[in-house]
This record gives sequence, C-alpha cells and structure tokens, in this order.
Amino acid sequence: MNATETTRRQRRKEARPAELAAAALTLFVEKGFAATRLDDVAARAGVSKGTLYLYFDSKEALFRAVIEESVLPLIDAFEIKVEALGADPERLLRELLVEWWERFGSTPLGGTCKLMISEAGNFPEVAAYFNDVVIGRWTALLYRVIEAGMEQGVFRQGNPEALRQMVFYPLLMRSVWLHSMAGCVACRAAPDTYFDTYFDVIFRGLLAAPSQENP
Repeated sequence: MNATETTRRQRRKEARPAELAAAALTLFVEKGFAATRLDDVAARAGVSKGTLYLYFDSKEALFRAVIEESVLPLIDAFEIKVEALGADPERLLRELLVEWWERFGSTPLGGTCKLMISEAGNFPEVAAYFNDVVIGRWTALLYRVIEAGMEQGVFRQGNPEALRQMVFYPLLMRSVWLHSMAGCVACRAAPDTYFDTYFDVIFRGLLAAPSQENP
C-alpha cells in the first residue's frame, strides 16, 4: 500500500464517527429512538455492524455523538455571541432566534426536539442528557438576554421566564411541526412573511414603551 492510499484510508477512518452519527440522526428522526436499530445505522452509513461497534457500543452513545458533534458547537457559538453583544439586547435576541432557526430548528438537528417530546418518557437518561447539555444551556442564554434587556430598560418589566417561553415557543413549535406533521399535509412551507410577522408581534409586546419626557 502506497503512502497516498494509507493517508486516504486514515482520513476515511477519522471521518467515520461523524458519518455514523449523521446516519443515526437521520434514522432517529425518521423512525424514532426505540425503533432504530444499530444494524439500521450501520446499513445507512454503508459499514458493517462490527465497524459501528468499533466506535459506538449503543444507541445512547450514538445520540451523544450527534449532540457533541453538531449541537454543542452551536451552543458554544451562541454563548460567545451573548458575551459580544450583551449591550444590545434587542439585536442580540433577534440574532439568536434567527440563528437558532437557520442552524438548528429548520435543519435535521431540529428533529431532536420532536424526538425528545415523543420518547423522553421511555428513555429518561437520554432525555436528561439532552436537557442538561442543550435545553438547559439554550434556555439560560435566552433568560439572560431577556433579563438584561429588562435591567437596561429596553424590554418591558415582567417575569423573564414567562417572557422567555412566550418568545421562544412559537419557533420551537414551528420546528416540531416541520419534522412531524409537515410531512403529512399539503401546506408544508411557512409563509414568506412568517419571520417578519413573528418578530413584529414579539417585539411589539416585548419592547418597553418610550419614556415620556416632560414638555
């Protein structure tokens, strides 16, 4: 075997865990966690089951790989953005929500939300892991931005947790719909004006009223 072929095989070996995780994500979203077998994942990735076991010993390990490979880097990037734009909570909140949708909610990764809703009760350890490393960190970021906006007088005063839920849940539901019911009905796409309308409604309710100066 020449050096070029050796290098090619080494690169292929290094890429295989990511390929297996991608195949697992597709099947988890399509079939559900319980119905997906390791044989199915190996077949989808084009490898033998024995090869799969060289890298992962369970579906739980595959799920963790999906999250660690694709989701946690997004959360890291969101946390960096919060640090960089903390002085402008309105812009920050808008950018966080748009990026969540574009990089997570509207992509195959968004199917993990539907997966957790449908199967958390049957796989509590998997759900607890997802809650700790994804949901917990993301909701803490939104809470922090909304709370900072209230402290700066940009957002109206209120319960930051209630406001966080009201701001985010429409996007979450849109993602769940996209990865579930949208495949069963004729009208699959959101209207072109969906985000314009969403942000108009959200910020009309969230922004503090302009201060009234004495004449």
